[in-house]
Amino acid sequence: MFNLILFGPPGSGKGTQSEKLIAKYHLKHLSTGDLLRSEINNKTALGLEARSLMEKGHLVPDEVVIGMISSALDANPQAKGFLFDGFPRTSAQAEALDKLLELKKLLFR
Repeated sequence: MFNLILFGPPGSGKGTQSEKLIAKYHLKHLSTGDLLRSEINNKTALGLEARSLMEKGHLVPDEVVIGMISSALDANPQAKGFLFDGFPRTSAQAEALDKLLELKKLLFR
């Protein structure tokens, strides 16, 4: 399993490099923006919770985003690895992602 996170400011080429890495290593692209839109459109429990918070002008909490990532990981058992786009952005999010990947046996140290 090969998981990758790209960091950098807007316009630094993350998107360009992501496309190349996804193609070369056959990774599954996980964009938090895409995940949020999909969960909301599919009216999942997490999507409804996120929509409610967003309509009130609140940020979607890390726990909800991690839940969406967990669902996406479960939905792609054939993936050779994942490229995370837009997550994590903070050290708390990185730690939560680390725990999730370890729990799902997708993190190798």
